[in-house]
Amino acid sequence: MSAVEAGAALRRALRRDGDSLELLGERLEPAQPIALLAVGKAALPMAEACEAIAGAALRRGLCVHAGDPGAALLRSRKLQGSHPVPDARSAIAGRAVLDFVAGGEAGELLVVLLSGGASALMACAEPGLETGDLARTTALLLEAGADIEATNVVRKHLSAVAGGKLASRASAQRICVLAISDVPPQRFDLLGSGPFAADPSDFGAAIDVLRRFALLAAVPAPVRRHLEAGARGERRENPKPGDPDLARVRHECLADNAAALRAAEERARSLGFASLCVSERLRGEARVAGRRLGALLRSARPARPTCLVAGGETVVAVRGAGRGGRSQELALAAALELAGQPGVALLAAGTDGVDGPTSAAGAFCDGGSVARGRAAGVEASQALAANDSHGFFRAEGGLFEPGPTGTNVRDLVLMQLDPSALAPACSA
Repeated sequence: MSAVEAGAALRRALRRDGDSLELLGERLEPAQPIALLAVGKAALPMAEACEAIAGAALRRGLCVHAGDPGAALLRSRKLQGSHPVPDARSAIAGRAVLDFVAGGEAGELLVVLLSGGASALMACAEPGLETGDLARTTALLLEAGADIEATNVVRKHLSAVAGGKLASRASAQRICVLAISDVPPQRFDLLGSGPFAADPSDFGAAIDVLRRFALLAAVPAPVRRHLEAGARGERRENPKPGDPDLARVRHECLADNAAALRAAEERARSLGFASLCVSERLRGEARVAGRRLGALLRSARPARPTCLVAGGETVVAVRGAGRGGRSQELALAAALELAGQPGVALLAAGTDGVDGPTSAAGAFCDGGSVARGRAAGVEASQALAANDSHGFFRAEGGLFEPGPTGTNVRDLVLMQLDPSALAPACSA
């Protein structure tokens, strides 16, 4: 994970040369005042690195993070939000962020360290809505299997900090957003619901998302009324491309899923494997992606030990009462496809070290996973039907639990094939 480690990524972007600071190759004026806003799952290690490099040039800072507060920050206030569903802490953080970007001294450079999870961590509701309205709507979208793009179209029209609204609020002369990205390439409007980016969607699109997932009647009534009023032109739309407030904003991606995939391929080759990336766009239902990758492994017949890698972000449509996450569900579906097949193994994991509301980042599976689960008293097919991938792998022994990593660049799937152990290919 060193290729996408958040602190290292920040140190590549911000450098000190004697008394001078260099940001993305540009030398800053010695007297340039800097404000730091860090939000997301990678906020703490990025903020820590920024403080160490910027020193006294950093006049003020705010860090909104998830989970363990970790190392102390010397120049920045820390607030903890909730993820993936916002709560009262997220609302407090959101209001603090609004006040933070509006303050500051003349000529200030606002450096924003943005990473995945920011949407929930600083969820400050629009006037007329409550935090509970955002939380319930977010939970419904996640349970329905909405992907990040669909979910954020809705969230951007419910949150007072999303969809470019922080850029409109900010007093800084310049804004530089440094991103650890868990969204598709260059989709800064999706990362953290795009607080400093133009929003290409509108209120009507948010209503369409809720209709597509049959949620328009299920969301809280204030949410429905707010979106419908916006569609009628009674609410102000988010900043669009060309908005003058956005002209002072620069976005730069420091690490993403593609970088993680390249690093995984290079590491596999250094260990003597042939290596190939088979997908950079895993998406859709986790169980469908798992079956497809399992079928690929089952049919492959490489000439030498091989590592296949894939990346992206799938979703889980919740049908049962079990526990799990998208990576564990993908691995469980793959295990069913691989049952009895020797010479193959798969690891699916979230790069943030967290997969759904569980302690695991993901799970391992191979041709013996289904049989091991049965011996432990759990049936893989029943666990999948109940969305209980975590329960299955807890009993079977395949959970991958590295703990939070301090970065977040979507998910990785690593697949190993040993040609010496593979079953012979079937002949027609």
